Amino acid sequence: MFKVAIFDMDGVIVDTEPLHYKAYHRMFRDVGIKVSPELYESFTGQSTKEICRRITDHFNLQMMPDQLVRIKRRHFIELFNNDSELSLIDGVLDLIKEYHSEGMTLIVASSASMDNINRIFKRFELDQYFDHKFSGADLPKSKPHPAIFENSAKASGYDSSQCFVIEDSTNGIKASHAAGIYCFAYKSAHSTGQDYTLANEVISDFSEISYDKLSAKIV
Repeated sequence: MFKVAIFDMDGVIVDTEPLHYKAYHRMFRDVGIKVSPELYESFTGQSTKEICRRITDHFNLQMMPDQLVRIKRRHFIELFNNDSELSLIDGVLDLIKEYHSEGMTLIVASSASMDNINRIFKRFELDQYFDHKFSGADLPKSKPHPAIFENSAKASGYDSSQCFVIEDSTNGIKASHAAGIYCFAYKSAHSTGQDYTLANEVISDFSEISYDKLSAKIV
């Protein structure tokens, strides 16, 4: 029986992608580069630091990745404070409340910075439900490296076989697979161009993984 639910944040708990898209593209404009849709899609699930490192390498920029990070985060904070598009993903709050009420351990494991995780959790009052928060930005390597999920499973106090991950990105699914943790890929309109091949199951609605349905699963 599953005891631990490990949630990605962007695209699973909250739809921050429109804000990230705007923030990144404002940063691209500021530094004078054009990023193709294909290259941008490949960034999904990676930390801002890793994305900015890839950008500096790809475009041979003279700027340091940390400079790009600061520009992007400045735009994101401005958008976070003023953009009306930010909202929780449909059905996720009910799922979180249900898991919590049933005594499951809830963990968020996101490539977002801890500052951004905390902004989201404060805005939507999510801290009361979660036991641990992990940021890929605090690790040497972000998703698809498995460290963030390995750390999450260890912090839960349960065996990894009693944990599962909810992810929406190719990089996150790869990380979960590499960590040997069961993965539900959440396929939604917010996640485009992603590969769900390595996921154990693909869902399109959170009702598919209600507590009762999880309880009936033998994995």
